[in-house]
Amino acid sequence: MKLVPLGDRVVLKQMKAEETTKSGIVLPGQAQEKPQQAEVVAVGPGTEKVKMEVQVGNAVIYSKYAGTEVKLDQDEYIIVKQDDILAVVK
Repeated sequence: MKLVPLGDRVVLKQMKAEETTKSGIVLPGQAQEKPQQAEVVAVGPGTEKVKMEVQVGNAVIYSKYAGTEVKLDQDEYIIVKQDDILAVVK
């Protein structure tokens, strides 16, 4: 099964949460903060008003409370509007 976003939507795969702090303290599952960095998995065609600026494979940073979480074939994805993507990481 494959997710195909519509309009100006983008499908993201969230990167793993840090399991230890920089000082070496191991964090339990509840204390791990979800990262706001993700990889672009699929990009919609855009609209007349919105030109798509991200591409599949880009690493991006998105708004903290943006998008809809979806689980498909044991994988978790987030579907966001392109406006919710704040930056491309290069």
